Amino acid sequence: MPYYRAVGELPPKRHTQFRQPDGSLYAEELVGQEGFSSDSSLLYHRHLPTAISASTQHFPTAAAPEPNHPLKPRHLRTHKLDGGGDPILDRQHLLSNADCRISYAMSTQASVLYRNNLGDECLYVEDGAARVETSFGVIDIVSGDYLIMPMSTIYRIVPTGDTPLRTLVVESTGHITPPKRYLSVRGQFLEHSPYCERDIRGPSEPLVVDGENVDVYVQHRGRGAATIWTKFTYAHHPFDVVGWDGHMYPWVFSIHDFEPITGRIHQPPPVHQTFQGPNFVICSFVPRKVDYHPDAIPVPYNHHNVDSDEVLFYTGGNYEARKGSGIEQGSISLHPSGFTHGPQPGAPERAIGADYFDELAVMVDTFRPLELCEGALACEDSGYAWTWNRTPDA
Repeated sequence: MPYYRAVGELPPKRHTQFRQPDGSLYAEELVGQEGFSSDSSLLYHRHLPTAISASTQHFPTAAAPEPNHPLKPRHLRTHKLDGGGDPILDRQHLLSNADCRISYAMSTQASVLYRNNLGDECLYVEDGAARVETSFGVIDIVSGDYLIMPMSTIYRIVPTGDTPLRTLVVESTGHITPPKRYLSVRGQFLEHSPYCERDIRGPSEPLVVDGENVDVYVQHRGRGAATIWTKFTYAHHPFDVVGWDGHMYPWVFSIHDFEPITGRIHQPPPVHQTFQGPNFVICSFVPRKVDYHPDAIPVPYNHHNVDSDEVLFYTGGNYEARKGSGIEQGSISLHPSGFTHGPQPGAPERAIGADYFDELAVMVDTFRPLELCEGALACEDSGYAWTWNRTPDA
């Protein structure tokens, strides 16, 4: 994260004696990126974070992706998927490539303790609320929140409230950050950024939990690019941190705090960019004033992004450009490289004269082709590819 945060009890100097009430030393844990050469945080544990009593294999449901072949645009109806299980172990995998995997979960029960040692995760809350417990403390998330979970953080998700927790999850093979063009050389958000430090929430106090022989599920790399899982049993509960400080920690940003950038004519998707990851970007489309040139056409023009696949998750409002295509709340469209896409027939003419769009959507653009996982095939609207052939009133 681009700014420093300190939580809980800390000694005045790093890597010096810091003693517990019984006189024993707190155990330091430095969590850092790029081998001591990038962002890090220093945590102080009551027990050794290295002490495990068992290590066993875990075999999750395989994602089994397959190519988008024959090549065509896809429409996934995520609300058709089964739900109600663990927000982590029961994620429905939809799309993946070597850089990221996109999944969906509808959950009503608390998750296991989990650590993703492949990369950062971005969880977007479509609906519901949850308490996210981590080694750094607790963060509450609600509809519209993006949660950025740093690589290798131990956490669990506890749904709260009266409705199921619905989340879109982007698992990265690297780090997810604000776009570099929004940040100064020292990591401060610049004046042209659509959000800033005041919009970000992080843990504000330690979470100390007692317990022994506690299981944590770890996703990590195996042979080649394979993903494998191990279940560690920790001698003491990993949530025993009394204090920490640094620049690497879980943080939350609400899509409702994204300030849209508008212009006289239609603005391209980079103005909506919210995060960047390795070979992908995440963008936020929010309610906004639209183009105000007297001859403007507010909906997007037909476009062909030759270097990227475009994924759009529709999460609220009305989607003027997609009217007539079957897109609804919870829909995901995949427009792959090699296919020209754009508004539905009749949408450009209908949009002329509009001054405001009430829409909410999350976009993931990847720079390598995405493959289809089992969850995508289970909820696909097979007629979507032909919807541009319909007449405007169809």
